[in-house]
Amino acid sequence: MISSTIGLSPSKTLSLEDEAVIEVTGNSAAVERILRPHVKRVAVANPRLVRAIAYARVKTNKVDAGTLAKLHAAGFLPEVWVADEDTYSRRRRMAERAGVIRIKGRMKAILHANLIPPYKGYLFGKRG
Repeated sequence: MISSTIGLSPSKTLSLEDEAVIEVTGNSAAVERILRPHVKRVAVANPRLVRAIAYARVKTNKVDAGTLAKLHAAGFLPEVWVADEDTYSRRRRMAERAGVIRIKGRMKAILHANLIPPYKGYLFGKRG
């Protein structure tokens, strides 16, 4: 059985025999992580390859959910790879480190733009 409900607690509407199908969006990774413990499997569809939805004349969530369910049941759903928890946490850590590096670069640029001479030691240490 494929379930498509939004806005309710997943444990109240889904069982471990159900399979859920979602389409990739900006927050689909978070939705997939929430649904994963409540269903047997979460399939994440590639929206670019689901032409039946992209070219449909009637665009409603109910029609799109029905199309995804039919494609999944028939085995024709083009899925994307979903990162496991370890990969997801490593990606978050790398994004946070990249953010720190950008902030450090921006701080150096601000100092340079205000004609403050470069600090001889480590700018981001205790003495800096």
